[in-house]
Order: sequence, then structure tokens, then C-alpha cells
Amino acid sequence: MSVVLAATRAELTKILTLRGTWTVTGVILALHLLICVANLRQNTEAVANITPDGLIELFAGLPRPAHPAIVDFLISSSFQMGLFLPALAAVLAGQEFRARQLGQSVLAVPRRDVLVTAKTLAVAAYLLCVSLVVAGISTAFMYAAVRRWDPTVVTSDDALLGQSRFLTFAVLSALVAYALTLIARSTLIGIIASVALIAVTMTQVLAVFVPALDALFPLSAGRNLLLNPEDSRLTAGPAHALVVLVLWPVLTTALAGLLLHRRDTR
Repeated sequence: MSVVLAATRAELTKILTLRGTWTVTGVILALHLLICVANLRQNTEAVANITPDGLIELFAGLPRPAHPAIVDFLISSSFQMGLFLPALAAVLAGQEFRARQLGQSVLAVPRRDVLVTAKTLAVAAYLLCVSLVVAGISTAFMYAAVRRWDPTVVTSDDALLGQSRFLTFAVLSALVAYALTLIARSTLIGIIASVALIAVTMTQVLAVFVPALDALFPLSAGRNLLLNPEDSRLTAGPAHALVVLVLWPVLTTALAGLLLHRRDTR
């Protein structure tokens, strides 16, 4: 265990010293800030126009009970940025291949199962920190919109549960891109594979014709875990979604570790 922790600290230090890490992270957070700023005025006006019977129109022509609608929008705000985290995970995994440092890492940590475990834990920890910042930004801007009406809505039990589910989705789904990059030994291929998985869900073709198959894809599982079934076409329940989200990174990371054992390190 001490060896794993030491290797994890070393991998985390490596992540934090890579220029690509901060560049991609900065782009993702800047984009999230830009979107939140663009939505702030609309959300503030919608909250100001909440009807006496507690209905809000965050989207024109779609009145909904204010509290659940605000919570759903808050979670969706975080969720949409989760689509960009696989690219960050691919960059984190691919930097070592780009710099041809994998051989040096194996020399430092000869046991490759320990090396893969340490890398995975380090990447997961960094992704969790970035996801927490994303959730914090979403919460801060939604608080600014609702503070004159009911500021406690952003810290209510359902809001906190939704954000915790977002964190689960964000880390687990991004770890799939990390593992695919390790398997392909290419950042570009890792990103392309992640985009392909996302595209399958975004087209909604499987959701319409083969919902059981659609529910097995990571983004679909994220939608099933986070979104309101009354507003979105969902293909499974949250328990099923959580199992899918756990199995994807477990299986792909296990395959990456197996291939690392069998391949030469370059």
C-alpha cells in the first residue's frame, strides 16, 4: 500500500507539472465560466418572474415548479461540462507517450500493476478536483440568480445529491478516455474514441430503436443517472446507470494494464 501511495504521489506531481494539464483545464473552466455568465441574466429574470403558485419558466413556454426546475438546471449546467473532461483525461494519459517517458516510469515502478493503479488514482484525483471546481462554479452562478428568492435551493438535499452524482459521472466517464488512451498509446486516438462514444448517445438513434443497448454507453448512463425522466428520453434507471459507469473504467483500465504487461515500454 505504501508503494502505491508513493507512486500515486509521484504520478500526481507529474500531472501537475505538465503544461498540457493546465492548458486544457484552463480552457474547460473558462468555457464553463463563459456559459454561466451568458445564462446568468436569463436565470435571474426567470427567478424574478416566478409566479405566486411557484412556477418558473427557465425555458420560454415551459413552466415548471421552481425548486425542482432550478435544481435540474443546476445539475445540467455541471453535466454539460462533463462532456469535455474525457479530453482532459486523454491529455493526462497521453502526455507520457508523447514525451516517451513510459520506459522511465517503468524503471521507477517496475511492477506494472502498481504503475497502472498509481496512474489511475492520480488521474482520478485530478479529475475529481476539476469536477469539484466545475460544480462550484455552477453553484455560485445559480446562487447569484436565486439569492433574492431562496438561496438555500443550491444547497438543498436534492441539489447536493445531484452534484454528487455529477462528480461520480464526471470522474468515471473521463477515466474511460484515460484508459482508451493508454490502450491506444495516442492522445488523439483516445479523444477520437471518446468523441465516438459520446456521438452514439448524442444522435439518440439507439435510444429510440434499441434503448437497452443505448443504456450501456457511458454518456447515456450519465444522462440516466443525472437527468429528470420527465424532461429527457432516458433508457434506464439510476442504479443501472451507476453499474454501467463503474464497469466501463474498470474493464478498460484492466485491459490497459494487461496490454502494458505484454507490450514493450516506449
